[in-house]
Amino acid sequence: MPTEQEVIEALRPVMDPELGMSVVDLGMIREVNVEGDTVEIKMVLTVPFCPLAGLITRQVQNAAAALPGVKEAKVTLLQEPWNPGWISGQQR
Repeated sequence: MPTEQEVIEALRPVMDPELGMSVVDLGMIREVNVEGDTVEIKMVLTVPFCPLAGLITRQVQNAAAALPGVKEAKVTLLQEPWNPGWISGQQR
């Protein structure tokens, strides 16, 4: 069973194709829950109705599912707006 931090690190290579930055570094990953062999990730998109939402969501799900000990990875898109202040290295 992976830790929350291991899941986050597994998601770091997933890029927002329009911004060319990691979904983790952009602050798009809002919550990670690990329960047994199931990982649930709650995330936001940088823009509402993003045309690449399906691609990004699948990449996040696949990255989490590839971790040892994970049998199911779920991704939930939250309806809250993304905030540029969430980018790593910036004030929150």
